[in-house]
Amino acid sequence: MPVTPQPSYDLFVIGGGINGAAIACDAAGRGLGVALAEERDFAEGASSRSSKLIHGGLRYLETYDFRLVRHALLEREILMAKAPHLVWPIRLVLPHVPSLRPRWMIRLGLLFYDFLAPRRKLPRSQSIDLRRHEFGRALKPSVTHAFAYSDCRGDDARLVIANVQGAQAHGADIFARHRFVGARRHPDYWQVELENTLTKQRLDIQAKVLVNAAGPWVISVGETIDGVVTARRLRMVRGSHIVVPRLWEGEHGYFLQTRDNRTMEAFPYEGDFTSIGTTDEPWEEAPEKATVSEKEIDYMLDEVNQYLRYPVSRADIVWRYAGVRPLFEVGGGRDGDLSTLTRDYAFEINGGQDQAPALTVFGGKLTTHRRLAEHAMMELESILPWVGACRTRTETLPGGDLGSGGLEGFTEDLLRDFSWLPPKQLCRYAKLYGTQARALLGSAQRPTDLGRSFGADLFAREVDYLMDQEWALTADDIVWRRSKLGLRLSATEIEALGAYMASRRPAWV
Repeated sequence: MPVTPQPSYDLFVIGGGINGAAIACDAAGRGLGVALAEERDFAEGASSRSSKLIHGGLRYLETYDFRLVRHALLEREILMAKAPHLVWPIRLVLPHVPSLRPRWMIRLGLLFYDFLAPRRKLPRSQSIDLRRHEFGRALKPSVTHAFAYSDCRGDDARLVIANVQGAQAHGADIFARHRFVGARRHPDYWQVELENTLTKQRLDIQAKVLVNAAGPWVISVGETIDGVVTARRLRMVRGSHIVVPRLWEGEHGYFLQTRDNRTMEAFPYEGDFTSIGTTDEPWEEAPEKATVSEKEIDYMLDEVNQYLRYPVSRADIVWRYAGVRPLFEVGGGRDGDLSTLTRDYAFEINGGQDQAPALTVFGGKLTTHRRLAEHAMMELESILPWVGACRTRTETLPGGDLGSGGLEGFTEDLLRDFSWLPPKQLCRYAKLYGTQARALLGSAQRPTDLGRSFGADLFAREVDYLMDQEWALTADDIVWRRSKLGLRLSATEIEALGAYMASRRPAWV
C-alpha cells in the first residue's frame, strides 16, 4: 500500500543507495521513527555499478591507509554473517610480474593483509607456482609465479534492497520514487518537501534530524537544504567494467597489476560470465550520464590480455556499465590528480543546540556501509541521544537467516521442497533472496503456478513479487538490479517484460 506519512519522524534520510539504506536500517533498528526517500530506483546509481567485491582493499596498503583496510576487513567478516546469501568468499590470484612490484613487496603486503584480517572464515594467503597449479591454466605460460589470497564477492544492488527491507521491517517508512524538493529549518525540526515522481503529488514531512546520503548528488541536494553549507570538495571518478563469456573453469578470480601501476580484477560473474574492471577516470558531467568510453574498453582489454592465455576482444563483450564514485579530497591536489582522493568516508554535522541538525555523508565504499551507518548514528547521538543500541553487527539482513547449514544447506532444503523446479533456478532464488525465496514461491506446487514466462527462468510470479515487495517498477529495475537476467534475456523479451510491468500497479504505488 502507498505510504502514509507520520506527523513527525526522528530521522529523515535522503538517498536510497547503499549508505542511505544502511543508515535507515541502523536507525530503525534502534527504535527510531525513520523515513527514507529515493527519487529513482534503489541502487540505481553507483550502488549497483561497483566492482561487486566485498574486500579490505589490498591496494590501499600502498597508500598506507591501514585504518581503512582494517575496518573493511572487519566489516567483510560481519557481512558474511549478516547476509551469507549475498556475500561469498572468493580466492583471488595475484600474478607476479618482475618488471612491476617486486615479489618480496607483494608477499609482505599479503602477510600484513592476513595480519589485519580476523580470518575466522577465510584461508590465509599463499605463494603458488602457476606451472603446477590449476590457477595457471587461464594465464600465459610466461606468467609462472603468483600469490593467492582471500576476499569476497557481493551482490551490491541486492545488499541495498536488503538494507531497505531491514529498515522497513523495523518500522521505517519507505518513500520510493519520491524526489527530495528541499527542506526548511526550524529550531527543533525540519520541514521536508517531497514530490512523488509518478503522481507529481507533493508531501510535507517533519523530522528532527536530516541525513543527506545522496552519494554523487550530495552537493546538489545540499544546496536545497536551508542553512547547510558544506566545506568538502568532492571529485567524481568514473569506474567502468565489461562483462564477457566465462574465461576459465573454477571460482577463483585474478587481481592483476596494470602497466600504469594500478590494479584490475577479473572474476567469475553470474555463473556463465567473467567481469573485468575497473577504471579510474575523472568525471565532470552529471553522474547519471556516465557511460563506458571506448578508451576505457581499450585499456581494460589491453591490460587483461597481458595475462590471459586466450585474449579477449571487443566482440566478446556482452555488457558494459559505468558508475560514478563521489570521492573527497584529504589534501590539496591538481585537477586530474586522483592521488589526494580517499575511498574512506566522512561526515559534516550542521546545527545542534538551538538548530535542527543535518548530517551530510561524503564518500564511502560498499564494504564499509554498515560501519558508516553505525558511525553516523554515533555522531548524531552526541546531539540528540538515542535510546536504542546498535543491532546491525549481529542482526542478519532479511533473507540472511539461513541456519547452521549456510547457503549450501538452505539451497539443499529448497531443492528438496521444490523438486519440481530446475536446480539452477532454485540456486538462483537462494542466492538472490535467501530465506525469502520461500515467500516468493509461496504455495506454488507446479511450474504452471509460476505464471507467464519472460525468458531465461524469469516468471510472472517472481516479477510480481519484485514489484510488490521490492519496489521494482521498470524492466531495468528487475533485469539489471534485482537480478542480472539482462545478461540472458533478449531485447524483445525485456521489452515484453516492460509492457507487462506497465500493465499492473504495484502494491506500494
